[in-house]
Amino acid sequence: MRTTTGGFTDIRTGGWLDRALPGWAIPYAQLARWDRPIGWWLLLLPGWWSLALAPAAGPPASPPIGLFFLFWLGAVAMRGAGCTLNDIVDRKYDGAVERTRGRPIPSGRVAVWQAILFLVLQLGVGAAVLLSMNWLAVALGVSILVIVAAYPFMKRITYWPQLFLGLNFNWGALVAWAAVTGRVDWPAILLYLAGIAWTLHYDTIYAHQDKADDIQIGVKSTALRFGERSKLWITGFVLVTLAGIGLAFLTAGAGWPAYAALAALAGHFIWQIATWRMDDQADCLAKFKSNRDAGLIVLLGCLLAAIH
Repeated sequence: MRTTTGGFTDIRTGGWLDRALPGWAIPYAQLARWDRPIGWWLLLLPGWWSLALAPAAGPPASPPIGLFFLFWLGAVAMRGAGCTLNDIVDRKYDGAVERTRGRPIPSGRVAVWQAILFLVLQLGVGAAVLLSMNWLAVALGVSILVIVAAYPFMKRITYWPQLFLGLNFNWGALVAWAAVTGRVDWPAILLYLAGIAWTLHYDTIYAHQDKADDIQIGVKSTALRFGERSKLWITGFVLVTLAGIGLAFLTAGAGWPAYAALAALAGHFIWQIATWRMDDQADCLAKFKSNRDAGLIVLLGCLLAAIH
Protein backbone atom coordinates (compact mmCIF):
# COMPACT_ATOMS: atom_id res chain seq x y z
CA MET A 1 0.00 0.00 0.00
CA ARG A 2 1.06 3.64 -0.42
CA THR A 3 1.53 5.96 2.51
CA THR A 4 0.48 9.58 2.43
CA THR A 5 4.08 10.44 1.61
CA GLY A 6 4.06 8.16 -1.42
CA GLY A 7 6.25 5.34 -0.07
CA PHE A 8 5.30 1.72 -0.66
CA THR A 9 4.89 -0.03 2.69
CA ASP A 10 3.23 -3.10 4.17
CA ILE A 11 2.51 -1.38 7.50
CA ARG A 12 -1.11 -0.32 7.75
CA THR A 13 -2.49 2.41 9.98
CA GLY A 14 -6.06 3.21 10.98
CA GLY A 15 -7.23 -0.39 10.70
CA TRP A 16 -8.89 -2.70 13.21
CA LEU A 17 -5.65 -3.20 15.15
CA ASP A 18 -5.53 0.49 16.03
CA ARG A 19 -9.18 0.44 17.11
CA ALA A 20 -9.23 -2.87 19.01
CA LEU A 21 -5.85 -3.09 20.75
CA PRO A 22 -4.04 -0.93 23.32
CA GLY A 23 -1.14 1.01 21.92
CA TRP A 24 1.57 -1.20 23.44
CA ALA A 25 0.12 -4.32 21.75
CA ILE A 26 -0.12 -2.94 18.21
CA PRO A 27 3.58 -3.45 17.27
CA TYR A 28 3.39 -7.09 18.38
CA ALA A 29 0.22 -7.63 16.35
CA GLN A 30 2.01 -6.13 13.36
CA LEU A 31 5.01 -8.35 14.04
CA ALA A 32 2.73 -11.41 13.86
CA ARG A 33 0.89 -9.91 10.83
CA TRP A 34 -2.54 -10.26 12.50
CA ASP A 35 -3.71 -7.37 10.34
CA ARG A 36 -2.70 -9.27 7.19
CA PRO A 37 -4.54 -12.59 7.29
CA ILE A 38 -3.46 -13.75 3.83
CA GLY A 39 -0.38 -15.40 5.34
CA TRP A 40 -2.26 -17.61 7.77
CA TRP A 41 -4.84 -18.40 5.10
CA LEU A 42 -2.10 -19.73 2.82
CA LEU A 43 -0.60 -21.73 5.68
CA LEU A 44 -3.97 -23.02 6.86
CA LEU A 45 -5.62 -24.06 3.61
CA PRO A 46 -3.46 -27.11 2.73
CA GLY A 47 -4.29 -28.56 6.16
CA TRP A 48 -7.98 -27.88 5.65
CA TRP A 49 -7.76 -29.53 2.21
CA SER A 50 -6.62 -32.75 3.85
CA LEU A 51 -9.17 -32.55 6.65
CA ALA A 52 -11.93 -32.16 4.06
CA LEU A 53 -10.67 -34.77 1.58
CA ALA A 54 -9.72 -37.54 4.03
CA PRO A 55 -13.30 -38.91 4.36
CA ALA A 56 -13.44 -39.45 0.59
CA ALA A 57 -10.56 -41.93 0.83
CA GLY A 58 -12.15 -44.07 3.55
CA PRO A 59 -12.99 -44.12 7.25
CA PRO A 60 -13.48 -42.19 9.44
CA ALA A 61 -16.67 -40.82 7.95
CA SER A 62 -15.74 -37.26 8.85
CA PRO A 63 -12.96 -35.51 10.79
CA PRO A 64 -13.80 -34.08 14.22
CA ILE A 65 -15.01 -30.54 13.61
CA GLY A 66 -12.68 -29.35 16.36
CA LEU A 67 -9.70 -30.18 14.14
CA PHE A 68 -10.67 -27.39 11.74
CA PHE A 69 -10.52 -24.92 14.64
CA LEU A 70 -7.25 -26.35 15.96
CA PHE A 71 -5.61 -26.06 12.56
CA TRP A 72 -6.81 -22.46 12.29
CA LEU A 73 -5.38 -21.62 15.73
CA GLY A 74 -2.13 -23.40 14.93
CA ALA A 75 -1.84 -21.62 11.57
CA VAL A 76 -2.31 -18.19 13.13
CA ALA A 77 0.22 -18.95 15.89
CA MET A 78 2.85 -20.53 13.64
CA ARG A 79 2.48 -17.97 10.86
CA GLY A 80 2.98 -15.27 13.50
CA ALA A 81 5.98 -17.12 14.90
CA GLY A 82 7.46 -17.50 11.43
CA CYS A 83 7.00 -13.80 10.67
CA THR A 84 8.53 -12.87 14.02
CA LEU A 85 11.56 -15.10 13.43
CA ASN A 86 11.92 -13.77 9.90
CA ASP A 87 11.81 -10.16 11.14
CA ILE A 88 14.42 -10.88 13.83
CA VAL A 89 16.77 -12.45 11.29
CA ASP A 90 16.10 -9.89 8.54
CA ARG A 91 15.96 -6.74 10.66
CA LYS A 92 18.92 -5.12 8.89
CA TYR A 93 17.67 -6.05 5.43
CA ASP A 94 14.15 -4.84 6.29
CA GLY A 95 15.54 -1.48 7.30
CA ALA A 96 17.00 -1.07 3.81
CA VAL A 97 13.86 -2.03 1.87
CA GLU A 98 11.15 0.55 1.15
CA ARG A 99 8.25 -1.84 1.79
CA THR A 100 9.56 -3.18 5.12
CA ARG A 101 11.53 -0.41 6.83
CA GLY A 102 8.46 0.57 8.88
CA ARG A 103 8.11 -2.87 10.49
CA PRO A 104 8.27 -2.99 14.31
CA ILE A 105 11.88 -4.13 14.73
CA PRO A 106 13.72 -1.96 12.15
CA SER A 107 11.60 1.03 13.17
CA GLY A 108 12.62 0.51 16.82
CA ARG A 109 9.13 -0.04 18.22
CA VAL A 110 9.98 -3.59 19.37
CA ALA A 111 13.41 -4.57 20.70
CA VAL A 112 14.98 -7.83 19.57
CA TRP A 113 14.73 -9.38 23.06
CA GLN A 114 11.03 -8.50 23.19
CA ALA A 115 10.51 -10.09 19.79
CA ILE A 116 12.24 -13.26 20.99
CA LEU A 117 9.91 -13.52 23.99
CA PHE A 118 6.92 -13.01 21.71
CA LEU A 119 8.27 -15.71 19.40
CA VAL A 120 8.51 -18.18 22.30
CA LEU A 121 4.92 -17.40 23.34
CA GLN A 122 3.59 -18.09 19.84
CA LEU A 123 5.61 -21.29 19.55
CA GLY A 124 4.07 -22.40 22.84
CA VAL A 125 0.58 -21.98 21.41
CA GLY A 126 1.57 -23.92 18.30
CA ALA A 127 3.08 -26.72 20.42
CA ALA A 128 -0.07 -26.98 22.54
CA VAL A 129 -2.18 -27.37 19.40
CA LEU A 130 0.12 -30.02 17.94
CA LEU A 131 0.34 -32.04 21.17
CA SER A 132 -3.45 -32.39 21.21
CA MET A 133 -3.23 -34.66 18.12
CA ASN A 134 -2.15 -38.28 17.63
CA TRP A 135 1.46 -39.40 17.77
CA LEU A 136 1.97 -39.51 13.99
CA ALA A 137 0.69 -35.94 13.56
CA VAL A 138 2.98 -34.83 16.40
CA ALA A 139 5.98 -36.57 14.84
CA LEU A 140 5.29 -34.98 11.48
CA GLY A 141 4.84 -31.56 13.04
CA VAL A 142 8.15 -31.80 14.88
CA SER A 143 10.03 -33.12 11.83
CA ILE A 144 9.50 -29.95 9.80
CA LEU A 145 10.93 -27.59 12.44
CA VAL A 146 14.46 -27.65 11.03
CA ILE A 147 13.25 -26.42 7.64
CA VAL A 148 11.02 -23.85 9.36
CA ALA A 149 14.04 -22.47 11.24
CA ALA A 150 16.23 -22.52 8.12
CA TYR A 151 13.81 -20.70 5.82
CA PRO A 152 14.67 -17.08 6.84
CA PHE A 153 18.29 -17.72 5.79
CA MET A 154 17.54 -19.22 2.38
CA LYS A 155 17.31 -15.89 0.55
CA ARG A 156 20.99 -15.37 1.38
CA ILE A 157 22.21 -18.58 -0.24
CA THR A 158 19.79 -19.59 -3.01
CA TYR A 159 17.56 -18.07 -5.65
CA TRP A 160 14.92 -20.59 -4.58
CA PRO A 161 13.79 -19.50 -1.09
CA GLN A 162 10.21 -19.86 -2.36
CA LEU A 163 10.80 -23.62 -2.63
CA PHE A 164 11.70 -23.80 1.05
CA LEU A 165 8.64 -21.73 1.90
CA GLY A 166 6.57 -24.26 -0.03
CA LEU A 167 8.08 -27.15 1.91
CA ASN A 168 7.05 -25.37 5.13
CA PHE A 169 3.69 -23.88 4.26
CA ASN A 170 2.14 -27.05 2.85
CA TRP A 171 3.32 -29.53 5.49
CA GLY A 172 -0.07 -29.17 7.14
CA ALA A 173 -1.55 -31.34 4.37
CA LEU A 174 0.41 -34.30 5.75
CA VAL A 175 -0.15 -33.44 9.41
CA ALA A 176 -3.90 -33.02 8.95
CA TRP A 177 -4.30 -36.30 7.07
CA ALA A 178 -2.38 -38.08 9.83
CA ALA A 179 -4.50 -36.37 12.49
CA VAL A 180 -7.68 -37.74 10.88
CA THR A 181 -6.59 -41.18 9.68
CA GLY A 182 -3.51 -42.08 11.73
CA ARG A 183 -1.53 -42.59 8.50
CA VAL A 184 -0.25 -40.72 5.44
CA ASP A 185 -1.83 -41.77 2.12
CA TRP A 186 -1.23 -40.79 -1.49
CA PRO A 187 -3.93 -38.10 -1.65
CA ALA A 188 -2.20 -36.21 1.16
CA ILE A 189 1.22 -36.56 -0.47
CA LEU A 190 -0.17 -35.31 -3.77
CA LEU A 191 -1.84 -32.35 -2.07
CA TYR A 192 1.49 -31.54 -0.42
CA LEU A 193 3.40 -31.64 -3.70
CA ALA A 194 0.71 -29.61 -5.46
CA GLY A 195 0.87 -27.07 -2.62
CA ILE A 196 4.63 -26.65 -3.07
CA ALA A 197 4.13 -25.79 -6.74
CA TRP A 198 1.29 -23.43 -5.75
CA THR A 199 3.60 -21.65 -3.29
CA LEU A 200 6.26 -21.25 -5.97
CA HIS A 201 3.57 -19.62 -8.11
CA TYR A 202 2.17 -17.15 -5.59
CA ASP A 203 5.40 -16.29 -3.79
CA THR A 204 7.22 -15.58 -7.04
CA ILE A 205 4.48 -13.04 -7.75
CA TYR A 206 4.92 -11.64 -4.22
CA ALA A 207 8.72 -11.42 -4.60
CA HIS A 208 8.41 -9.18 -7.64
CA GLN A 209 7.38 -6.36 -5.27
CA ASP A 210 10.89 -6.18 -3.83
CA LYS A 211 13.13 -7.09 -6.75
CA ALA A 212 14.79 -3.67 -7.09
CA ASP A 213 15.61 -3.49 -3.38
CA ASP A 214 16.66 -7.16 -3.31
CA ILE A 215 19.24 -6.54 -6.03
CA GLN A 216 20.70 -3.61 -4.10
CA ILE A 217 20.99 -5.43 -0.76
CA GLY A 218 22.10 -8.76 -2.25
CA VAL A 219 19.29 -11.17 -1.38
CA LYS A 220 17.87 -13.71 -3.79
CA SER A 221 14.44 -14.85 -4.97
CA THR A 222 12.75 -16.70 -7.80
CA ALA A 223 11.59 -13.31 -9.08
CA LEU A 224 15.23 -12.41 -9.73
CA ARG A 225 16.05 -15.90 -11.00
CA PHE A 226 13.23 -15.93 -13.56
CA GLY A 227 13.17 -12.23 -14.44
CA GLU A 228 11.12 -11.48 -17.54
CA ARG A 229 10.37 -15.20 -17.94
CA SER A 230 8.44 -15.27 -14.67
CA LYS A 231 5.05 -15.70 -16.36
CA LEU A 232 6.33 -18.76 -18.19
CA TRP A 233 7.70 -20.26 -14.98
CA ILE A 234 4.59 -19.64 -12.92
CA THR A 235 2.46 -21.11 -15.69
CA GLY A 236 4.50 -24.28 -15.27
CA PHE A 237 3.97 -24.20 -11.51
CA VAL A 238 0.24 -23.78 -12.03
CA LEU A 239 0.12 -26.81 -14.34
CA VAL A 240 1.90 -28.91 -11.71
CA THR A 241 -0.51 -27.61 -9.05
CA LEU A 242 -3.56 -28.56 -11.11
CA ALA A 243 -2.13 -31.98 -11.96
CA GLY A 244 -1.28 -32.71 -8.33
CA ILE A 245 -4.71 -31.73 -7.04
CA GLY A 246 -6.40 -33.68 -9.83
CA LEU A 247 -4.39 -36.80 -8.95
CA ALA A 248 -5.23 -36.30 -5.26
CA PHE A 249 -8.93 -36.27 -6.19
CA LEU A 250 -8.45 -39.35 -8.38
CA THR A 251 -6.65 -41.40 -5.73
CA ALA A 252 -9.25 -40.37 -3.15
CA GLY A 253 -12.08 -41.57 -5.40
CA ALA A 254 -13.62 -38.11 -5.91
CA GLY A 255 -16.69 -37.65 -8.10
CA TRP A 256 -17.27 -35.10 -10.87
CA PRO A 257 -18.17 -32.13 -8.61
CA ALA A 258 -14.59 -32.07 -7.33
CA TYR A 259 -13.30 -31.83 -10.89
CA ALA A 260 -15.73 -29.01 -11.59
CA ALA A 261 -14.04 -27.11 -8.76
CA LEU A 262 -10.68 -27.98 -10.32
CA ALA A 263 -11.85 -26.44 -13.61
CA ALA A 264 -12.85 -23.29 -11.72
CA LEU A 265 -9.38 -23.22 -10.16
CA ALA A 266 -7.81 -23.43 -13.62
CA GLY A 267 -9.91 -20.46 -14.72
CA HIS A 268 -8.81 -18.47 -11.66
CA PHE A 269 -5.15 -19.17 -12.41
CA ILE A 270 -5.59 -18.15 -16.05
CA TRP A 271 -7.01 -14.82 -14.88
CA GLN A 272 -4.14 -14.32 -12.43
CA ILE A 273 -1.42 -14.92 -14.97
CA ALA A 274 -3.08 -13.11 -17.88
CA THR A 275 -3.68 -9.90 -15.91
CA TRP A 276 -0.57 -9.87 -13.71
CA ARG A 277 1.67 -6.81 -14.17
CA MET A 278 5.01 -7.91 -12.76
CA ASP A 279 6.48 -4.40 -12.52
CA ASP A 280 3.49 -2.99 -10.63
CA GLN A 281 3.99 -3.46 -6.87
CA ALA A 282 0.33 -2.94 -6.05
CA ASP A 283 -0.79 -5.46 -8.67
CA CYS A 284 1.78 -8.01 -7.46
CA LEU A 285 0.32 -7.73 -3.96
CA ALA A 286 -3.26 -7.96 -5.23
CA LYS A 287 -2.55 -11.05 -7.34
CA PHE A 288 -0.69 -12.65 -4.44
CA LYS A 289 -3.65 -12.08 -2.13
CA SER A 290 -6.05 -13.54 -4.69
CA ASN A 291 -4.49 -16.92 -3.98
CA ARG A 292 -6.63 -17.17 -0.87
CA ASP A 293 -9.56 -17.54 -3.26
CA ALA A 294 -7.62 -20.16 -5.22
CA GLY A 295 -7.09 -22.14 -2.01
CA LEU A 296 -10.75 -21.84 -1.07
CA ILE A 297 -11.73 -23.25 -4.48
CA VAL A 298 -9.52 -26.28 -3.76
CA LEU A 299 -11.18 -26.60 -0.34
CA LEU A 300 -14.58 -26.60 -2.03
CA GLY A 301 -13.38 -29.36 -4.34
CA CYS A 302 -12.20 -31.43 -1.37
CA LEU A 303 -15.53 -30.97 0.40
CA LEU A 304 -17.42 -31.97 -2.73
CA ALA A 305 -15.22 -35.04 -3.10
CA ALA A 306 -16.01 -36.09 0.45
CA ILE A 307 -19.80 -35.72 0.18
CA HIS A 308 -20.43 -36.89 -3.39
